[in-house]
Amino acid sequence: MATPQRDPDTDPLSLIAGYGDRALVESPPPMTLWRMVVLAWRTWPYMWPMRFHLIVLIALMFSGGVTGLVGYFVGVDLFTNKVLVGEGLQPIQATVLFVGDEYITTDPQKLGKLRTAKGETKGKGKGKAPVSVSTGEVDDEASGLVGQEQGADDAAGSAVEPELTREQRRTVRNRLVIWGIVGGIFGTLFGSGFWYYSTWIWQCINQNLRVAMIERAESLSLRYHDNNRVGDAIFRVYQDSAMIVNLIQSAIFAPATALFGVASGIVIVGAFDPWFALLVVLVGIPTTWVIVKSTSRIRRRALANRIANSRLTSRIQEAFGAIKVVKANRAEGRIFEQFDEDSRRALNAAYFLRLDMVLITLVVALLGTSMVIASEYVMVSFVIENRETFAGALVAGFVGFVLWNYGAVEIARGQVGGLSGSARGLLGTWMRMQDLFIALERAFWLLDLEPEVTDPVDPVPFPTPIESVAWRRVHFGYAPDAEVLRGVDLEARAGTVTAVVGGTGAGKSTLMTLLLRLYDPGSGTVSVNGVDLKDLAVSDLRAHVGIALQKNVLFAANVADNIAFGTPNVDRAAIEAAARVACADEFIVDMANGYDTELGERGGKLSSGQRQRLSIARAVVRDTPVLVLDEPTASLDARTEQRVLDNLAAWGRGRVIFLITHRLSTIRNAHRIALIEDGRIAEHGTHDELMARADGRYRAFVQAETTGSAVA
Repeated sequence: MATPQRDPDTDPLSLIAGYGDRALVESPPPMTLWRMVVLAWRTWPYMWPMRFHLIVLIALMFSGGVTGLVGYFVGVDLFTNKVLVGEGLQPIQATVLFVGDEYITTDPQKLGKLRTAKGETKGKGKGKAPVSVSTGEVDDEASGLVGQEQGADDAAGSAVEPELTREQRRTVRNRLVIWGIVGGIFGTLFGSGFWYYSTWIWQCINQNLRVAMIERAESLSLRYHDNNRVGDAIFRVYQDSAMIVNLIQSAIFAPATALFGVASGIVIVGAFDPWFALLVVLVGIPTTWVIVKSTSRIRRRALANRIANSRLTSRIQEAFGAIKVVKANRAEGRIFEQFDEDSRRALNAAYFLRLDMVLITLVVALLGTSMVIASEYVMVSFVIENRETFAGALVAGFVGFVLWNYGAVEIARGQVGGLSGSARGLLGTWMRMQDLFIALERAFWLLDLEPEVTDPVDPVPFPTPIESVAWRRVHFGYAPDAEVLRGVDLEARAGTVTAVVGGTGAGKSTLMTLLLRLYDPGSGTVSVNGVDLKDLAVSDLRAHVGIALQKNVLFAANVADNIAFGTPNVDRAAIEAAARVACADEFIVDMANGYDTELGERGGKLSSGQRQRLSIARAVVRDTPVLVLDEPTASLDARTEQRVLDNLAAWGRGRVIFLITHRLSTIRNAHRIALIEDGRIAEHGTHDELMARADGRYRAFVQAETTGSAVA
């Protein structure tokens, strides 16, 4: 069997009771960055069926992000520089707003040179000519404009006159508002459709993983289910598997979106001033250090949280699964105490995980706030200096950010704030990823378990007609150092009923589990017509072996569906015939809706004897050549027991039937009796033959049972 990753539930982290418990910090889960990549890659088979939709989703995200960024950039420029300041529009802006050429700036490049020259003249004196921004030479045309502007300044002390009239600015504002409304409506519709579409994709992917986990859990041998709590498997399938959805959102799309925001923000800020962008980047160094140092602790917290909630789920399942026992023994108080204890541990684990996330996020937020405050000072200084932007000439055809102005400050401020928010978003995403991959580790731990019982490469068909079932020198133990069966030799022929008897723990039920290949023997063979069961497909074998267990498991369905459980496409006539063999038709016809009567949860409306007869009917309706009845009449009265056994004997002609029982009345009707003691077949024969042995083990067993019954 392949060796899976360590089962996290063996870790002591779940015993956390207080924030500072040492158990939290001593055994970190083995979750390296490479392991995270491997786990992410392993989810791809469950995403593959939805690959087309994922591609469409990524395309929609990218196009929506670019459109939103461009719209924001242009919108801020239109409002701050055009509506408020009165600068002329760029040609593409005029086209989008459906206005005429009279709204277009005469020459954005010239305007930038004008303002640069004006600033230099004020700083250096009136006798110097301006220098061209692009060539570094004296610009005569700009010089003349500066002279005119300087004269205007001297005369009126005013800045450059707005290029747009008050009416034109009002028109631009109104058109911008209309575009904002249109964009808002479209964005709302697009966002809603995108949300529903993405949710459908996520749930389909989650469904693929859950189905795979259920299939694997059902394929595992009983050894796994005997040693693990049902609630833990429920939590892994229902909760841990759901993290595949968060993997796409939190480990792929969210980081991609945040990184896109960071990269675009740095590029835009760098377009205004590279040194300013470098200042922003430097703040990322302590932020990265905080993230790296906190990762291990968040992983431990996430693991503790999932273990605690898994155990809480197990506690709930066990409490409701044994509700009758709890009530009968007046143990409600004890159950409540256990639940309260597990619930408090789960609450503490979840709270401490989120507390650590908040504290770490607060540290990063303080760093981001410091960056924002410092950037405000720098940007205002650039505006006061009338400083030229680094890449103003490149974007002058779209927006008017040739110099640092109000619009430039708004854009840069938004980008700096966005960078701070993106940094916090990346931190939150990274911390959620730790919980995500811990959950996927637990989910794949279940998927990594290999079944002990597997099909052969080239299975042979089940041999028919049935002739014999045999155990030859069979050894088996649930644990390596504790054998239950020690060299069992037993054979049953077709047309016979074989009773397997023995004391508690002798190995009676274990013998039958090997016949169903719920386990495989450690050594020796179990065969049908001389064919080793290991040479048969498991599904083919179990399709030919029916079993009625002592624990009568019924479902919240009607009577007919419960009898037909596990036998698809069986008709009503076969169901009713099986019920007659089990003497169940007597009480079924008296029920309100007969075979269509709903039984309720676990058949709670029926007596134990009625449930047992339905269990026998369920085994009979399968019409298998081999039938195993585990204490089939333990809850039946003597008269009903005799009728059921007579019916089974008549029905079982040509079949091999095994009875596992303690009841002497049942044993006497068997054709052959096998007594198991100490993991071996102590005696084998008919009831009369075995009782004829004066010092026989079977005779002593019967006398002990009879004496015990009499005393009782």
